[in-house]
Amino acid sequence: MAINRQPARPAGEVERDRQILEQELANVREEQREAAGLPSATDNAQGAIIREAQKLATQIIRERDQFEARTSTGKIYSRFDPAADIIENRKETITAGLWSAGSGELDTFYTSSTQTGSNAGKYYWDVYQSSSTSVGASVQFAIGYGHIAGSGSVINDSDYPTKAIYGQYRNLLLAPGDSNFTMKDSRNANEIYVINIQRSRLKEKLDPGNWELCLSGSIGAGMEWNTGGSAGVLTTDKPIVKLIDDSGASNATITDGKRVYNIVSGTIANGAYAGNTKGYGLVYPDLGVMILHAGMLREDFGLTGPKNSFNVAVTASGADCQMNRVLFESISGSISPNDSAQTSYGFAARNEEEVTSTFYYVRVKNADYNFSNNPTFTTGSLGALRHNSMVNNPKSYVTTVGLYNDKQELLAVAKLSKPLIKSFDREALIKVKLDF
Repeated sequence: MAINRQPARPAGEVERDRQILEQELANVREEQREAAGLPSATDNAQGAIIREAQKLATQIIRERDQFEARTSTGKIYSRFDPAADIIENRKETITAGLWSAGSGELDTFYTSSTQTGSNAGKYYWDVYQSSSTSVGASVQFAIGYGHIAGSGSVINDSDYPTKAIYGQYRNLLLAPGDSNFTMKDSRNANEIYVINIQRSRLKEKLDPGNWELCLSGSIGAGMEWNTGGSAGVLTTDKPIVKLIDDSGASNATITDGKRVYNIVSGTIANGAYAGNTKGYGLVYPDLGVMILHAGMLREDFGLTGPKNSFNVAVTASGADCQMNRVLFESISGSISPNDSAQTSYGFAARNEEEVTSTFYYVRVKNADYNFSNNPTFTTGSLGALRHNSMVNNPKSYVTTVGLYNDKQELLAVAKLSKPLIKSFDREALIKVKLDF
């Protein structure tokens, strides 16, 4: 019996077949790892991270496309594109009337007898736009009188009220080491009147160049009235001096970090009076404080008070000169001068603030927001459209835009001035402004 023997295979061929089988087995295992969501066995750590990131990105895109397709006609939320739909940090300066109800002119002045008769009334008086006991009455500004040595007041709690007022505003407004208020023409003011605007009315600041204070004086007082009423208006029984700041002609002086303008005679409409170069005080618009030189007002305009004329020097001899009353009656006396026109003057002023705004552009495409969750939109247990005309052409009315965060928490609401009709034939662009 003959036996045919196959010649032995070369060792190289055997090794090649073994490598092929191992590669095929490795491919099968790799397919199994991929199906199980595992990284490739041949990848290093960086390669595994890249593969996982690609898979995650693919999944996110697929889910986003599915969400958009699912909500194309029943959308509840739309995500803003920060690059195309949002404009941030736009700044705008806003000015408004300073007084109650946004009024730009105050022509009624009241005090509280309870406050003026109290211990606090020796230092300052609050001024209201209506009787202090009336509904809606609120403080508009406060007035006070200060004297560097305490003149014009009776000692109270071991100090003179007028000296305390002078020291308070000196510490608040002047630079360290400066002991006296110095006016435009280099005059020092040993006695001052203070007008302090109620803080909540200022918002950020008093609007420079947009305020005008009228004070009533005395006929024949001072030389300023001998130039045809250069500093104000001369009525039949008393002059009306009009004071403004010089911001229209001069830049502010910076004192200890605070802007300061000079108070001069003039009007908002015509600016500072060129024939009178004197400074009657200082205004600090960022603080809402006006400092008036009491001596210069007495000298030039002869303002009079109930117990002490401004033409009579006040002393610290123990007499309460009620200088707060002098300023109050000078301001309130300007609103009803005895002239044929019965013109009312008063105190005109505006505040100013810088508003930072963010604009959101809400783009409503034709296929979006054409249905409503309002119960009146549908009828019956199956939720059929209430009106047959809307079956193939639904319409909704946009009245409100809500701004939400990623957790679908409502952050802000914007109301439209009137309902905006929306249908498959209409698109809309709504601009929402959010102020800070």
